[in-house]
Amino acid sequence: MSIDGVEDKKGKPPNSYDLIVNGRPRTVYEKKQTYRDIAKLAYPDADFEKFQYTITYFKGEHDHTEGDLVEGESVNVKDGMVFNVRRSDKS
Repeated sequence: MSIDGVEDKKGKPPNSYDLIVNGRPRTVYEKKQTYRDIAKLAYPDADFEKFQYTITYFKGEHDHTEGDLVEGESVNVKDGMVFNVRRSDKS
């Protein structure tokens, strides 16, 4: 696979990051991912008015190897980073 005919040494497009979201492989093309970006990877039909999403991650970068992601926050991702996303009704 290539973007504009350019591939890195591993045959992977540059500026792509392979993540695991709820046990499923996902690829993103931006290093900075927001709460909403990650929720949509887990739930493509994400409805932020109706549902609340609890997002935890691990295998992150440097000082942010694990943590929680909440509305309004973002995180820099890296290959192999793992996200767990749960959806619950707002009450």
